[in-house]
Amino acid sequence: MNPDPGGNLPAGERSAGIVAAEPADGLTVLVVDDEPAIRQVLLSTLKKAGYDAETASDGPEALQRLRKGDVDVMLCDIRMPGMEGIEVIKRAREMGLETIFLMMTAHASIDTAILAMKAGAYDYLTKPLHKENLLLRLRQIANIIGLRDQNRTLRSLVQEGEQEKCRPISAAMMDLDRMVRKAAPSDYTVLITGESGSGKGVLARQMHRRSRRSTALFVPVNCGAIPENLLESEFFGHVKGAFTGADKIKKGLFLEADKGTLFLDEIGELPLHLQVKLLHALEEKQVRPVGSEQSKPVDVRIIAATNRSLEDKVAAGSFREDLYFRLNVFHIHIPPLRQRRDDIPPLLNYFLERGGRREGRAGGFVLDGEAEAALKAYDWPGNVREMENVMERAMILADEGMIGLSELPRHFEPPASSEGPGVKFSSGAEGGTLRERLRAMEARIILEAIEQAGGDRKLAAKQLGIGLSSLYRKLEQADLPDVLT
Repeated sequence: MNPDPGGNLPAGERSAGIVAAEPADGLTVLVVDDEPAIRQVLLSTLKKAGYDAETASDGPEALQRLRKGDVDVMLCDIRMPGMEGIEVIKRAREMGLETIFLMMTAHASIDTAILAMKAGAYDYLTKPLHKENLLLRLRQIANIIGLRDQNRTLRSLVQEGEQEKCRPISAAMMDLDRMVRKAAPSDYTVLITGESGSGKGVLARQMHRRSRRSTALFVPVNCGAIPENLLESEFFGHVKGAFTGADKIKKGLFLEADKGTLFLDEIGELPLHLQVKLLHALEEKQVRPVGSEQSKPVDVRIIAATNRSLEDKVAAGSFREDLYFRLNVFHIHIPPLRQRRDDIPPLLNYFLERGGRREGRAGGFVLDGEAEAALKAYDWPGNVREMENVMERAMILADEGMIGLSELPRHFEPPASSEGPGVKFSSGAEGGTLRERLRAMEARIILEAIEQAGGDRKLAAKQLGIGLSSLYRKLEQADLPDVLT
């Protein structure tokens, strides 16, 4: 067959002089045709254009290759002996593959096109193939695959919601914020250390949002929460049939985070055998899915975090020293909340304001004096995460938006007396500790308010400026259960 002067690829001969108009998009393309000459021409064309290309001579061989799950595009002849291209599509779809199918035919007809589209083909081309048309179709397919990832990114952003900010005021956190601004635009690996609940994940997200990768995915993973036998598959993905239960292909966290940021929380919990593979992935910038014979390139920024001492784990032999140095390129330590008490008041206000917006309360939530003092004096061993949980619980219990000691967990309440928590008092007692006398006076005031409100406890609480649950709690503490009936 004579070469087409307009740039066609003849169905069987010429491959010289073919140059890609644009660089390839990292696609793996499988060419399926029963004619060896056509396979060779297309293979040469695609490789010169920069694509990772392979060939198969018939349908069964194509399906065997597709089972690995890493083929992005299958360029397949419709008319082949034994198993036609449309049957290959149907069987591949039954396997649950995301491969996109681009069909070739020398027997163009509307019926053929309809059958191919119904079977799940993206498009079809007629032989002899036109070089520019083929490369254009592949670029379009690359855009489709890119849109899939963008949709995942958008879904992630919607779920994440708008990130509200709480400006730190302590000197330690202002210095930390400066370090984040410096490190975020780079691609250097960052290791964040700090106690549990100190905000390592929040800091990692801030670095991602300030980086050049902010439009791509931020993929967090808790290394200590994944069963050890699934770690390699979760990190690097697997092909269908790679092991028992692998009934469909899995992309893996590294490929999911491609062009974005992978946040490895609790990195110290990784077993040694996976530390070796993680180090290889970081150094080679490529991963190999479980069961696959081919590695895939990845472009991902790594942020790791731990509440353990990696230096101690290295000394104990449970963490690789070379991986530690690879991760610890830029180190950021978050001080515990008890060491930066200046940040406690703005954090409390932040959670109160956020809760008011979420609940649609015009006046928001308010702390009474006792509750505010107790919260500010607390050491917060669980750090910011503990504070968030305490405040959310209090806002659920609060009546009319007022949060008192009654809405806080019992360990925030000062001890009743030196005699122990079981000491109670009678409403008529004149003696007792200062706290007992204050409770007695408080109970009398509440009883008078209830009487003035005609027995309406909700109205009495409103007039006293406390929540209804606080009113009941204070009467219980005063050992006056008769007023609750």
